[in-house]
Amino acid sequence: MTAPTEPEAAALVPAAPRSPSVGKAFLGLLGRDVFVTGRELGSFLAQVLLQPIFLLFVFGKVLGDLGYVQGGFELVLLPGVIAFTGFLTALQNTALPLVIDFSFTKEIEDRLLAPLPTSLVAVEKIVFATLRGLIASAMMFPLGLLILGSVPITWAAVPLVSLGLVLGSLVGAALGLVLGTLVTASKINVVFAVVLTPLLFTGSTQFPWSQLDGLRWFQVVCALNPLTYVSELVRGQMVPQVESIPAWVCLLACVGFLVLFTAVGLRGFRRRAVD
Repeated sequence: MTAPTEPEAAALVPAAPRSPSVGKAFLGLLGRDVFVTGRELGSFLAQVLLQPIFLLFVFGKVLGDLGYVQGGFELVLLPGVIAFTGFLTALQNTALPLVIDFSFTKEIEDRLLAPLPTSLVAVEKIVFATLRGLIASAMMFPLGLLILGSVPITWAAVPLVSLGLVLGSLVGAALGLVLGTLVTASKINVVFAVVLTPLLFTGSTQFPWSQLDGLRWFQVVCALNPLTYVSELVRGQMVPQVESIPAWVCLLACVGFLVLFTAVGLRGFRRRAVD
């Protein structure tokens, strides 16, 4: 019997199992989260839509019918509520799960074992929260039609409105990554109380930023809020007759905030993952 040649011997050795590619692993994590959201869709929508629905109903419908606000205020309010819904939903769905994962369930350790760079695990969190933010903001259009009777949007405005909501949700998710990695579980309630209320009331959701000239100090404060640029971009496209910050300024501001929050959030995530 002749000994097998080197190529034949190599063929007899079982091949090592291939590890999944980075792309497949990323999509696997994302698909798992999306699947879980589908199973809990009712509770998810109730959680993220209750506050904006009441904001829209009370300030846009009730106060308008009672004559306490000028006619047409609902046209200014609706774009701001839509922007706020996507931004806040993405923020909460990044920050809260991260705080829980790092502090109690330790589920983040299972994700870190996936064949992914640590930074991509955090990016998956941002992408998933952005998808949730987009779902919530999209739901506000039919709800706005139901509550107010009309939604002021044309087909020509859809591309920039969509881009604004995508960027707004991304910025909210990136800010949520910052909060979720820098804040401990014992302080998250305090931080949310301190952060979310100013975000809502200085984000130009209930008023156009350009009309704050008489309150210059408050206008400056609102200009530091990333939600302002999301609200102004969406409002400027949906209600062009209302003076708003130019779209290109809003887009540049959103991209700048996104880069800043993502860089800080990824650094905090890597630090927490190592700890």
